[in-house]
Amino acid sequence: MAMEPTVKVALGTASFAIFWVLAVFPAVPFLPIGRTAGSLLGAMLMVLFNVITADEAYAAVDLPILGLLFGTMVVSVYLERADMFRHLGRLLSWRSQGGKDLLVRTCVVSALASALFTNDTCCVVLTEFILKIARQNNLPPKPFLLALASSANIGSAATPIGNPQNLVIAVQSGISFGDFVFGILPATLVGVVVNAGILLCLYWRELSDEKCVDVAHDDAVEVVEEDDVTSHRFSPATMSHPRGRGAGQIDGSGAPDAAGGCEAHCCCEPVKPATTNGDTKVPDGVGIHQRRGSVLRGGENGVAPVAKEQEYNSVEKEEVAMEEWKNKLWKTCVYVITFGMLVALLLGLNMSWSAITAALALIVLDFKDARPCLEKVSYPLLLFFCGMFITVDGFNKTGIPSAFWEFMEPYARIDTPTGVVILALVILFLSNVASNVPTVLLLGARVAASAAAISPAAETNAWLLLAWVSTVAGNLSLLGSAANLIVCEQARRSRQFGYTLSFFSHLQFGFPATLVVTGIGLLLIKSN
Repeated sequence: MAMEPTVKVALGTASFAIFWVLAVFPAVPFLPIGRTAGSLLGAMLMVLFNVITADEAYAAVDLPILGLLFGTMVVSVYLERADMFRHLGRLLSWRSQGGKDLLVRTCVVSALASALFTNDTCCVVLTEFILKIARQNNLPPKPFLLALASSANIGSAATPIGNPQNLVIAVQSGISFGDFVFGILPATLVGVVVNAGILLCLYWRELSDEKCVDVAHDDAVEVVEEDDVTSHRFSPATMSHPRGRGAGQIDGSGAPDAAGGCEAHCCCEPVKPATTNGDTKVPDGVGIHQRRGSVLRGGENGVAPVAKEQEYNSVEKEEVAMEEWKNKLWKTCVYVITFGMLVALLLGLNMSWSAITAALALIVLDFKDARPCLEKVSYPLLLFFCGMFITVDGFNKTGIPSAFWEFMEPYARIDTPTGVVILALVILFLSNVASNVPTVLLLGARVAASAAAISPAAETNAWLLLAWVSTVAGNLSLLGSAANLIVCEQARRSRQFGYTLSFFSHLQFGFPATLVVTGIGLLLIKSN
């Protein structure tokens, strides 16, 4: 592609530079408007400077990717209500044998959760559990936070729904869900094991059994069932802020109450009848127990207070049992629908519509106003993607990315080991400088076209390599991925177990671990 006139290249580059600065540094002092507004500003400048036309800007927005992202967000909201992540939290502490065992469990659970529910969601909902387990068992939080963030990034590479850049690759490449998973799963499994091994080597002393208290089974249950665990709003690629007690408290079942957004499907504590001088009174505002007033008022017609109390308790137990049964049935249906969505994806059905169908099925199943749950969807992230699509498309039209790839292509061919290494280094660099999703948008089609000239199998491998390297690149530095920033911010803001994960402490682990895990993954994907 030939370069555009100098003025258009300069204006397009300036617009992309503004987008890049605000995407990487959303609180930059001279324009602290955030990532979403920065993305829309870059898109607007592309159109305003006539780098692309308005019609081209609308056409650049990829609706299938937005639909898939929206659907998976809604499904994750309902899974959070159905206590899926609380069950994952229990796995972290059930019959644990000490610090090293907890670290390995953290790697496995976060990798599994991120593959199915996106890495950002996993980090949002599990950071508080990790901090609590570490603090209550006299363990240093740092290795567990690193394990959570790094394993979430590695695990998310395994599926098209694991992270945003994989969504883009799956839609643009046309690779089926099953082919994507089976092509990259070996690298993911080995990568998680190697990552856990590196963490154990680096923090063996801090996790030694002499310095920590073994986690007993009773303590493990307490860790995940106490009511003071903070509830988080699902917001991928954004900072999630804990809600106040009055507006987002979690009850014993793990579901938010009505004041916190989505109404819980659990029963309230029964209201006991007040007794004064032998007479039973019904307090005002007893909720679902108001209809039992006739049972209590029977005492005024001569029924013995003891008989009234027994009849009252019998009715109360029946209603409590019915509410519990409904709650369990609802949760089971949520899991079944989610499993059905995964089966549809594996069968090769349209990914966007499969996710949207599952989301709407959950909304209908809930049988109540969906607005509180839909409010938990990260609409700023969807808008960020819209602006990014337009901005990247405008930058592509300047001719700079094509010129860069024409220079690199002879050295980054996928059919030679040296070419694969150079391509991986380019992706690693750009993913940490320009972020992984813009890197995929800029390089994806060009890398695939170059590989397609070799063979169809090489083209598929090129897409998988791009997915693997751009995702694992997020572990190199604290700014490499939104998941890292979420863990860092959630840990810092934790009210009871706050911990600050610094940039350099992350880099000490992230730099060597990223290079090793990336290299092993390249060997496994290349051999497929």
